Amino acid sequence: MPHANALYGPLDPAPDAGYEDPPPRMGFFTDTSVCIGCKACEVACKEWNGVPESGLDLLGMSYDNTGALTANSWRHVAFVEQPRRAGLATPAFDGNPDGPAISPATAAMGARTHTDTGTDPGLPAGSPAAAARMSAGPEFLGMPGAQPPGRGSGVEGRTDFRWLMMSDVCKHCTHAACLDVCPTGSLFRTEFGTVVVQEDICNGCGYCISACPYGVIDQRKDDGRAWKCTLCYDRLGAGMTPACAQACPTESIQYGPLDELRERAATRVATLRGRGVPEARLYGHDPNDGVGGDGAFFLLLDEPEVYGLPPDPVVTTRDLTAMWKHAGAAALAMAAATVVAFLGRRR
Repeated sequence: MPHANALYGPLDPAPDAGYEDPPPRMGFFTDTSVCIGCKACEVACKEWNGVPESGLDLLGMSYDNTGALTANSWRHVAFVEQPRRAGLATPAFDGNPDGPAISPATAAMGARTHTDTGTDPGLPAGSPAAAARMSAGPEFLGMPGAQPPGRGSGVEGRTDFRWLMMSDVCKHCTHAACLDVCPTGSLFRTEFGTVVVQEDICNGCGYCISACPYGVIDQRKDDGRAWKCTLCYDRLGAGMTPACAQACPTESIQYGPLDELRERAATRVATLRGRGVPEARLYGHDPNDGVGGDGAFFLLLDEPEVYGLPPDPVVTTRDLTAMWKHAGAAALAMAAATVVAFLGRRR
């Protein structure tokens, strides 16, 4: 008999799948505050799992050349260039560096706020604010350093621009809708609590793709089968670390027992907030969220939407029981109406 949390709520997925005395649930904790965007995880994933090449196009999104998680990109390093929000911005390095200011006339010319001579038709109106900013003198925009932003200079020295990077991956949900809707048993729950696709059983129906609340799983165009991260199931069985976590040079991707990772993540958030990063938060760690908590969760430095993540994901099969009940009630009502109609004709 299905229990109350079979489709929704906190759950230990391996025992629920029928494993007796399973090992601790394993997963990923990705700390985006130390991700440097090197893409070592992408390369390691492709090399170990034999994933076909992809991401060879320039997408115009900073250094992001894969764009999203696909059947041929089981790890995706996102690059988000953004100005700091007004409430977090600090003055732009007053007096640093020293140097002669350009003349107001030159600044006005550069900002196109000078008197229109008619030789440049169609140009939009200029910005006096830009001219004033330029005439105030050179402005230091910051250079990459050996330490994380703000570590060496303190909060006061931070710029009003930042670069967010995150290595995205399948979340290995506690309640995995992709697994629930698979008609062939191609998707299965491992003893480590992860979700794996058996490509030799997949029939390419695509139900799992529309069921995933994160848009992770994808079909490979040449064969139609579904593919995604396996959390290196073959390596886990041999007591090895997944390839992506093994290759990460900054330990942004951390692998281990999920309970330990959650404790480590909470400590890290507290540390960052103590260092003046109040926007640090965890995503996917809560067993009471819409998917029962993720097996791969993240520390983010902004809202989930900034990273392309849904703000409040919910397992798409959560309401299956209620839907079947409503469908059954409707069918019974139609049957009763049909019987009444026939009995009425006999009279």
